Amino acid sequence: MAKVPKINIDFAAVQAALKSQFVGLNPNDPPSWPALPRYLLCVGVTAFVVVALWFVWLSSSDEELTSERTKEVQLRADFTKKLTQAASLDALKKQREQVQQYVTQLEKQLPSKAEMDALLSDINQAGLGRSLQFELFRPGQVSVKEYYAELPISVRVTGRYHDMGLFAADIANLSRIVTLNNLTITPAGKDGTLSMDTTAKTFRYLDNDEVSAQRKVAGPKK
Repeated sequence: MAKVPKINIDFAAVQAALKSQFVGLNPNDPPSWPALPRYLLCVGVTAFVVVALWFVWLSSSDEELTSERTKEVQLRADFTKKLTQAASLDALKKQREQVQQYVTQLEKQLPSKAEMDALLSDINQAGLGRSLQFELFRPGQVSVKEYYAELPISVRVTGRYHDMGLFAADIANLSRIVTLNNLTITPAGKDGTLSMDTTAKTFRYLDNDEVSAQRKVAGPKK
């Protein structure tokens, strides 16, 4: 039977040889180093670069994750808001219809341009119906707003105090909106009659052509 040759390894010599490769290394000239230090340096540099890139990637991923979480919170809030609006859509539509009906009722209380003469006649008849004497009934300059026009009327009537109160009530009960402003009452004679000076203001809505013209005037000012 053949004998297996016995291999004797001198570990002390191997260890000494390895240590000798790390002796006298010039840190400014790595290419001149023996093979083992060069390889170890390459492995170390590679490991450092890989770890650095790993941490950079983790940092950017963490920032992206934080940004996406913030977006998720915002989207959830928007979704909840829109869901609430969708749930109350029918109620909002009903409220809109009610507002439109209310606006329509208010518009009906404003005379058109063609109805202004009839309204002025109603104001005059309200005073005459209460036995008041008109000493002044003078429409002023029309003030045009965005959607309506305002007409002030200077009024001076004489009569009894009770009749003046009824006249003011009749004006308030007209089907059209009329207000009495800057009202003053002074004695007019020895028989107890009084004189009332006031500015009656009535309003009318603008027709489509007037609204368009008013918007064109207001446009350049803005």
